[in-house]
Amino acid sequence: MANPDRDQSTSRYPEYANDDPGDRYLISDLCIELEEYLDTTQVAEVYRAYLFGAQAHEGQKRVSGEPYIYHPIAVARIMCTMRMDYKSIIAALLHDVIEDTPTLKEQLAEDFGEEVAELVDGVSKLTHLDNVSKAEQQAESFRKMMLAMVKDIRVIIIKLADRLHNMRTLGAMRPEKRRRISQETMDIYAPIANRLGIYSMRHELLDLALKNAYPMRYRALKKACKQVVGHRKEIFSTIESAIRERLKAAGIQARVKHRRKNIHSIYRKMKEKKVSFRQLSDVYGVRILCQSVDDCYRVLGVMHNLYKPIPGKFKDYLAIPKANGYQSLHTSLYGPHGVPIEVQIRTREMEHFANSGIAAHWLYKEGEESSTETAQTRALEWLKGLLEMQQRAGSSLEFLENVKVDLFPDEIYVFTPNGDIKKLPRGSTVVDFAYAVHTDIGNTCVAARIDRRMSPLGTQLHNGQMIEIITSEQSRPHPSWLNYVITAKARTHIRHFLKSLQQTEAEALGQRLLQQAMNQLMGKEYEPLPDQIDRVLQQYGLESYQQLLSEIGLGNRNAGLVVKAMLNDPVDDEDQTEFDASGKPLPIKGTEGLVVSYAKCCRPVPGDHIVAHFSSGRGLVVHRANCKNLDDPQHEYRKQDVQWADHIEGEFLAAIRVEVNNQRGALARMASTIANMSANIEQVNQSEKDGLISVTEFIITVRDRTHLARIMKKLRALPVVNRIHRI
Repeated sequence: MANPDRDQSTSRYPEYANDDPGDRYLISDLCIELEEYLDTTQVAEVYRAYLFGAQAHEGQKRVSGEPYIYHPIAVARIMCTMRMDYKSIIAALLHDVIEDTPTLKEQLAEDFGEEVAELVDGVSKLTHLDNVSKAEQQAESFRKMMLAMVKDIRVIIIKLADRLHNMRTLGAMRPEKRRRISQETMDIYAPIANRLGIYSMRHELLDLALKNAYPMRYRALKKACKQVVGHRKEIFSTIESAIRERLKAAGIQARVKHRRKNIHSIYRKMKEKKVSFRQLSDVYGVRILCQSVDDCYRVLGVMHNLYKPIPGKFKDYLAIPKANGYQSLHTSLYGPHGVPIEVQIRTREMEHFANSGIAAHWLYKEGEESSTETAQTRALEWLKGLLEMQQRAGSSLEFLENVKVDLFPDEIYVFTPNGDIKKLPRGSTVVDFAYAVHTDIGNTCVAARIDRRMSPLGTQLHNGQMIEIITSEQSRPHPSWLNYVITAKARTHIRHFLKSLQQTEAEALGQRLLQQAMNQLMGKEYEPLPDQIDRVLQQYGLESYQQLLSEIGLGNRNAGLVVKAMLNDPVDDEDQTEFDASGKPLPIKGTEGLVVSYAKCCRPVPGDHIVAHFSSGRGLVVHRANCKNLDDPQHEYRKQDVQWADHIEGEFLAAIRVEVNNQRGALARMASTIANMSANIEQVNQSEKDGLISVTEFIITVRDRTHLARIMKKLRALPVVNRIHRI
């Protein structure tokens, strides 16, 4: 960077005066830029932080071979262009000292204050994770950074600046590493920049990611864009002149500038719409910056009078801003010779926010009104949601997955019965909306009225619909909801509820299994003593009696061996996997919930002779006694004798296979017969056996074996049915 004040700057910062500057951006250049908006004492603190960082990184070099300190200076410069506060600049200069040098957080806190130390620590990766995969390490470091971001949003702005400079200098890396880092940037960091409204950084990150991941595609698109602009240069000049003349005639003061769509945006649109570059309609665009919101709408009217608007291409983000606070009017027009033009109309303040996003907050003094206050509120709401997600996520990988889901919101706008607007990602369902309103409503929803028409929970929502959620105190989240919800909040709360429910049910089953084992070994009713329980907890490394019961219920511990340990009966550690199935079978009531499941291979129903085996982490899996899958040696030592209880609740799935004459209406008659027998059809698969016979497989709900036999008897009596049997 050429700098007319370089001689003056090196005299003020003598330690850097002897370095050969060349084209390198120096600390002196940074300090001069900082003096434009920071006071002298703050700039001096920044320079002191540079000296500290340069000494800490002494001797370290980047992959390109240049001294490492150039990277923190470049990151600080990116922060400077966003006009961030001086403590953020200091943290940017020191952002790698904890991770890459022996410097401790406590030393930073002593020299530069607790605030700077927390910012640097938030950006630093975790380096002490042992015995975990690379993916888990990265997920845990990401989780740490996001939690630090909840406390202070400047953490993620520093990290984004760090990632941006790394992407700018990625050429020194190996091709496979460039692709991996580029993919991570597209998956996580660019969407975070978008979520915080920092569009200038988002666009550059995505373009650099495309350039490094797919260099040939990037070069081809860049060349094609230059050719389009070159061929249509006169048309674009005519369009801009016509717009300026019309605005002047209308007495509207506004700035008009042209823009070319980002290469990554062009590439994404080509992939999504499966079109060639020549078929794209909005490679070129115009941005009009007005003085007020009223002027924005007046300019929109002028533009629609000047050129014919393209139907369905108008979006009003002034009245309803995006989730990150972005505001603008978007419209597409047919220009001269049918050339399509994308027009964005916004105020100058909105333009600044579109480039800086949440970072613009630090430009405004406390109490000064601006649209960034809304952005700050929206960002804090998102961060609050992240904190709730991480508290309920079972692992760092699950948390990372939920954040990724939350970072890609192609939004729709729907209404509550009171007229409140709710923003949701495109493809959201009734359940997503219910959780967006309130967690308790999500947990108890049973159906919805969409525009006053009854709709099931899996119904996808569309723009402008009014949704009223119907709840029931008896309703609870169902595992099948996870198949169609798309918002991170809904997914996190459903998983958390199911885990809690499984824990409760596992404890209840574990209590039954432990009591049964005690009765068998003692020959009478027996309650364990507190010291016996404590001995077992210590032996197994568990924290509570409830955790022990849960381990038994989930099949991770054998009840018989636990009882022997309580009675201090010697048990060989090698024998911990042996399951004792002797004694009275465990009764299955049908109300055990998630810890007792029924095998899909044989689909047992009450009345069948049954056997179960333990599956670690899932609990008991019940099979019919003649199921061939029970011959698997891995099930042999984990078998548990079970039987149906005297009183069974609920319905069970059974599978039947029906061969029928290939006649019109045969399926309807069979379905009607099943429904008349008080059974529900869960699934139907139909295949043609030959020209005359077709085969239909039903999965139906039945109360017991007798109920199933009656249904099969009724079906067999139909004239079209040739053969029927249970699968």
